[in-house]
Amino acid sequence: MASLMENLLDILNKECDEYETLVELSSRKTPVLVTGNIEELEKITDEEQSVVDRITSLDVKRREVTKDIADVMNKDVSSLKLTNLIKMLAQRPEEQAKLSKVFDRLSTTLKEVARINEHNKALIESSLEMTQFNLNVLQAMRSAPETADYTKGGMNAGNAYGGSYSRSAFDAKQ
Repeated sequence: MASLMENLLDILNKECDEYETLVELSSRKTPVLVTGNIEELEKITDEEQSVVDRITSLDVKRREVTKDIADVMNKDVSSLKLTNLIKMLAQRPEEQAKLSKVFDRLSTTLKEVARINEHNKALIESSLEMTQFNLNVLQAMRSAPETADYTKGGMNAGNAYGGSYSRSAFDAKQ
């Protein structure tokens, strides 16, 4: 059981390290989103994907170790959450303290990832709204209002501001 707990603690610490890397990358992404630097955004996104792949691998290992711990403790794996496991380790205060510490660290890091991601999501949504606004302005320029030009006979000439624009086949809403 002790080696299983050591494995679990090791995996959780590695997971936490990866999530902290994700926090750092997400924090670096924020100013890139503000400036609109697409190349840098691509680099950061690629790095994030590598981190997520490592987290996914660690998560699979964590589930396997948790299942093994559940088997040893004769518990249902679905009911064996970290908080429950911490309570069950009351007889082993050293392991309980280590597990509690890594759980708190992981919880704090995950909350920080969520906070930064929400902020970045809002920036992306604002950027998309601005892009849509710019597209609408461009489309409006193509359908500029007619001028008040009249022919010699007093008829409206029907000229539009901005010269004659031909409509493109590009439809931004598709």
